[in-house]
Amino acid sequence: MTSTLPHGQCQCGAVRFRLNGEPIETYVCHCRECQKQSSSAFGISVIVQGGDLQLLQGSPKQWARRTDTGGMLDCYFCPECGSRLWHIGNDNPDRVSVKGGTLDTAPDLSEVAHIWTIRRLDGVIIPDGVPTYKKEPPR
Repeated sequence: MTSTLPHGQCQCGAVRFRLNGEPIETYVCHCRECQKQSSSAFGISVIVQGGDLQLLQGSPKQWARRTDTGGMLDCYFCPECGSRLWHIGNDNPDRVSVKGGTLDTAPDLSEVAHIWTIRRLDGVIIPDGVPTYKKEPPR
């Protein structure tokens, strides 16, 4: 990320937000839930402190789902276009996982960690030398 604090929005622009602090870390997640949620091979999770996420416009809807590790995850999305915006785990509500595709400036993925690689789709190439985790990374 650049030193300019990132802004983001859903696909239709009804929900807008700003990150008032630098990201803690960024992951490329290969779990089945991220594949389903993104309708793609993986999801991008930009982790920020909960207090750093500032809603600027709109009112996201929320639903909860169980995670592979047994916790609960609150999932926020645009009520107009359905774009997933961010997730907050009930076990650590001070950390927010912002969906990387919602940011106005896309995150640089060249050196980020890849998680849940046990579920990586055949043909997806992970760069040499980046951290990889078969499941969740240690905290």
